[in-house]
Amino acid sequence: MSKIRVILWGLGAMGGGMGRLLLEKQGIEIVGAIDTHPAKIGKKLSEVLGVAGSDIIVSGLPENVIVTGSADMVLVSTGSFTREVYPQLELVAKAKLNCITIAEEMAYPQVQEPAIAKELNSLYTAADVTLLGTGINPGFVLDSLIIALTGVCTDVQSIKAVRINDLSPFGPTVMRSQGVGTAPEEFKAGTATGHIVGHVGFPESMSLIAEALGFKLDRIEQIKEPIISNTHRETPHVKVAPGMVAGCKHVAYGYSGDKLLITLEHPQQVRPEAESIETGDYIYITGTPNINMAIKPEIPGGIGTIAMAVNMIPAVIAAAPGLKTMADLPVPRALMGDISRLIKR
Repeated sequence: MSKIRVILWGLGAMGGGMGRLLLEKQGIEIVGAIDTHPAKIGKKLSEVLGVAGSDIIVSGLPENVIVTGSADMVLVSTGSFTREVYPQLELVAKAKLNCITIAEEMAYPQVQEPAIAKELNSLYTAADVTLLGTGINPGFVLDSLIIALTGVCTDVQSIKAVRINDLSPFGPTVMRSQGVGTAPEEFKAGTATGHIVGHVGFPESMSLIAEALGFKLDRIEQIKEPIISNTHRETPHVKVAPGMVAGCKHVAYGYSGDKLLITLEHPQQVRPEAESIETGDYIYITGTPNINMAIKPEIPGGIGTIAMAVNMIPAVIAAAPGLKTMADLPVPRALMGDISRLIKR
């Protein structure tokens, strides 16, 4: 049975992690790699990833790599927003290749970019290939996992979910987006201008849950508050003095009329253990029966995102063409053994 052929587009922390994971798997091979960083272009992928196993040369010219027949799947790890990744997704569709992107808004682009979502669905349907946006969150913890848990309920009245995580492993870009290391006044100004965004994906996760359960959401309200540190905290990328911002508490509320149906909370900060904060993922479903789930500590975000993208490859290849969500596809599972056995050619 022939191997599943994969192209990596974006070799940052997430894309690089996917590459290293793919090199450990059976029945799948990397046949192309793309990045824009001058230090990576022209080098062997194995050198860029810091592992042995691939002589593929990293290209800075996507149009030379993304061509019809070149692969079974393209993994796009280049941005967070639908408009940002649209040109890449369009090129993949025109080459008639399946695609998975970890862009957060692509988990359910219909909610904020309906016109682009419609266009992408048309492009991928016409090309007879499939597009999915996924990751750890959105993609799993605060949407797909919630949807799966409601499967044992005869009715659902409301949902609350909380993901408390540690930002310490992340780099400068994430620190800036969460306002880590700023003064409280800077944080307030940054949220007003959009420079501090908090979590990207609440509208997408909420809309995905609502569609799956048949809820009608009339509005989504979001609140971003600074997490002020009482202690000195430090990572390789940021120092936080007492009184400065250690992270962002981002909360979203989904309403049907005046009824609160869905509450999603995502407080993120560096070194939470410095103030005895335990990380974890918590889901509370009010219904018949009530469901209370706790995972402690949190599911690691980086590993989880890498795993979700790789583990969904066979399901996306096997799916009907067009733009899909996690609610459209089988429950994710770890891929063990020879992955090519899962593909019917």
